[in-house]
Amino acid sequence: MEKYSILDGKSFLFDEYEIASVSIKDALPIMNWRNQQIDALRQKDYLTEKNQLDYFHQVVQPQYSKSNPDPLLMGFTKEDELIGYGGLVHIDWNNRRAEVSFLLESKRAKNLTLYKKELQVFFSLIKELAFDHLGLNKLSTESYAHRQHHVMAIEESGFVREGILRQQTMIDGQWVDAVIASCLCKDYLPVK
Repeated sequence: MEKYSILDGKSFLFDEYEIASVSIKDALPIMNWRNQQIDALRQKDYLTEKNQLDYFHQVVQPQYSKSNPDPLLMGFTKEDELIGYGGLVHIDWNNRRAEVSFLLESKRAKNLTLYKKELQVFFSLIKELAFDHLGLNKLSTESYAHRQHHVMAIEESGFVREGILRQQTMIDGQWVDAVIASCLCKDYLPVK
């Protein structure tokens, strides 16, 4: 099985963009992007091919058949080319909430106008998945404050800032705050 059964084979589309179950063929491009953008992630060590493939085989793939997977990772494509990935992590099925993760291909991420547009498309699609398909009530994010363009794009995607975790992480020898934001199902307006 190469897809999450909970999705019933469904993918989520907006114009030429799509999110669908991440697959093993996506593992190495994702590894490269994670290593190139490590300062944007909670990840502290560089990934190797072995530990990335082990993660996909031991963590991601076993979730495909579960009725309540965690994580639920989605490949993000434009015209069938993988340009990023993300999904729902730390899912609390009882309280119907999850955290959203997102990472765009490294070159695309450097173009701040494109980054903002594609983050907003991804967030629209992940909200459709979470609220319309899965029946979740709340999505949240944690973003590092040194990436102000990222924080602004999230907030412009309908997420409301809930607070700041002061000096949450150290990046390049400096303490960095984390910005917490969320979106509730009742605030979600489908973009069609």
